[in-house]
This record gives sequence, C-alpha cells and structure tokens, in this order.
Amino acid sequence: MSHGSHSSGHAGGHGVGHIVPVGLQFGILMLLLVLTYITVAARWIDLGPLNIWIAMLIATIKAAFVVLYFMHLRYDRPFNSIIFIGSLLFVALFVCLALADTVTNKPRMWTGLAPAVAETQKHSDP
Repeated sequence: MSHGSHSSGHAGGHGVGHIVPVGLQFGILMLLLVLTYITVAARWIDLGPLNIWIAMLIATIKAAFVVLYFMHLRYDRPFNSIIFIGSLLFVALFVCLALADTVTNKPRMWTGLAPAVAETQKHSDP
C-alpha cells in the first residue's frame, strides 16, 4: 500500500553512513596527538607575539581534522567542507585579532594597574 512507497522514498536518503577504516582513524588520532605535543612544546619556546598565532593555527588544523574525519564531513558534499573550513579560519582570525588588540592596548586600558609599563613608556618617548 502506501507504506511501500513511503518507505522506499524515505530509505533512499537514509542509510548506513560512510564507514571509515580503523587505520585511518588511528592515523588521524596520532596526528592530533602530535599536533597537541607541538602546541605544548611551542609554549616553552618564547617567540613573543607569534606564540598565540602558532597556537591558534595548530588548534584550527586540529579542529579541521576532527570535523573532517571523526564527524565524516570529508565524505559529505565538498561544498560543506569548504564552508566549514573557511568558517574555522575566520573564527581563528577574529579571535587572534581580538587577542592582538588586547595585548597592544593593555597598558592604555589598565594604566593604574601597570605603573611600571606606563613609566617605561614615558622614558622611551623622545
């Protein structure tokens, strides 16, 4: 009856999802662990303002791998992957710009809390 036509139309869009090999999942897991180690190791090396940029770049790469492989976005339509990766890059960019602005303007925002910084700036002005 109508049950047959309804189930055949409904089943066409829904089925078993893409099965990812265990070896690939394990490889992605190892890559994520290596990137986590690199993030921690980058903390020990003082690169000045580049530290936050490196940490955010690594975090964005890790998030992309999680979404692409563990959430199976890689096996979906390519347009969805492009939109998601672009969104991650923009979020990382906006967060980094906000943090860079905070670091740059911190002495002016909290001059009462950082008198040593304010005095240093007075002495360095020509």
